Amino acid sequence: MTKKQPKERLDLLLVERRLAESRAQAQRLIRAGLVRVAGQVADKPGTRVAANAKITLQARPRFVGRGGDKLEAALTRFGLDVSGVVAADVGASTGGFTDCLLQHGASRVYAIDVGYGQLDWRLRNDPRVVVMERTNARYLESLPETVGLVTADVSFISLRLILPVAVRWLRPDGQVVALIKPQHEAGRREVGKGGVVRDPEVHRAVLSRVVEAAAETGLGLRGLMPSPLRRPAGNIEFLGWWRVGTQGLAAEEAIAVCLEEGESKG
Repeated sequence: MTKKQPKERLDLLLVERRLAESRAQAQRLIRAGLVRVAGQVADKPGTRVAANAKITLQARPRFVGRGGDKLEAALTRFGLDVSGVVAADVGASTGGFTDCLLQHGASRVYAIDVGYGQLDWRLRNDPRVVVMERTNARYLESLPETVGLVTADVSFISLRLILPVAVRWLRPDGQVVALIKPQHEAGRREVGKGGVVRDPEVHRAVLSRVVEAAAETGLGLRGLMPSPLRRPAGNIEFLGWWRVGTQGLAAEEAIAVCLEEGESKG
């Protein structure tokens, strides 16, 4: 009689076999469809599989979160070199933006988030990362030092409330790169079913409001682009680049070009 193999949770097995650095990372890899058990995709972290099951991992994502791919696209498009830069990452969450900044040579990143325990374990233990959890950036008057770059990927709060605070952390030549999420910037009546914003005119209004708010804080618009990745629900997001005290691009023209590009990719 063949002895049955004991079963274990798939996420725990990934950690045991060093296919993931933490249980949280294992769960993200599984939910992303990157894990196969006996050749079949397994997308539920709690799935119990034989302890000796053949588990394979497709190519790991380059960054700990999808945000890293979005930020990298912006750094490339806007021609930004962050090597040696001290940065603040607002809405760090699992650390996609933070990871991207470090991989591109940032010397230190203040990872700021109102939540707790979300930042990837590897980043949490990186000496270049200053973890600032349970911190509401909206009320953060200052940082231990001025920074050359602020990145932002925030949810359930408007960038228009974050930018006036973040600009106070910046050096005189500082810059901002932020993800603009129409679903969190638009008014209730502008958001469609399922929290999706599809109306191009709402996108235009959202971008105009954010750009105007940034200008009021002394930030000059240097670039706008649609995010290369869409949210699972179908929301289109945008990335903006600003510099302190510089003459901004013509807002209406920049917004029109950005929207046209976004629609062509949709």
